[in-house]
Amino acid sequence: MNTSDVDPADVPIRDVAKWDPSFTERVFGLLRPLIKGYHRAEVRGLETFPPGGALVVGNHSGGLFAMDMPVFASGFYDHFGYDRPVFTLSFDLIFTGPTADFFRRIGFIRANPENAQEALRSGGVVIVFPGGDYDVYRPTAARNKIDFGGRTGYVRAALEAGVPIVPEVAIGGQESQIYLSRGTWLAKTLRLDKLLRAKILPIGFGFPFGLSAVVPVNAPLPTKIVMQVLEPIDIEAEFGENPDIDEVDAYVRLVMQRALDQLAAERRLPVIG
Repeated sequence: MNTSDVDPADVPIRDVAKWDPSFTERVFGLLRPLIKGYHRAEVRGLETFPPGGALVVGNHSGGLFAMDMPVFASGFYDHFGYDRPVFTLSFDLIFTGPTADFFRRIGFIRANPENAQEALRSGGVVIVFPGGDYDVYRPTAARNKIDFGGRTGYVRAALEAGVPIVPEVAIGGQESQIYLSRGTWLAKTLRLDKLLRAKILPIGFGFPFGLSAVVPVNAPLPTKIVMQVLEPIDIEAEFGENPDIDEVDAYVRLVMQRALDQLAAERRLPVIG
């Protein structure tokens, strides 16, 4: 078939190829007052970050205004420069509408195995938050708990690409408001699981509207965010050529929980840090 007969709309867009280092640098320059000023963010431990492709596995915090990706990427680019891309595995929803190109250009890629493998094998750094919305809306009472909701696909992604897992933990993001409940019962009662495939309808209390079930949207408090990047984990070196996926996942979460407990012990006051 002649290529002129192909409708461009039918040609899949390679998310990885859309990353634009110059554009990314400009965007993060604009975000710096929010990251370094409003949230006073710190990223520690990048000195041990491995060369080449790596899968960064983190806890996810902050609800609708989660800052984990901007904080990590800003710290990474400050340390290594903009020659090495940072990609973030993301929901398909952000790739619809007029903002799709913006997100692709700063490194967001759709969360599917093909994109993950292409990004990792190209030498890129890929961030994944296995807990997703389950983790980002965890109740305040469990704000310092590592819980991926049983999701272990990240281990297979690292194994298939032959790259190390780099765990990172962050504290402070879940203090942006008081998170009361994931609202799984509410989503089920309203049949959102059937209508929108939404399994949660988070309930929180914040500023300026007080009680909120996602809407009205409360503003995040200026909580100090501290992120610790941990030593890379070479899965085959640690667990052999045919590792048990659940065993690797349990080990990753254990390492992360110990590091998060340490950050929690160092933290003097909520929000203030």
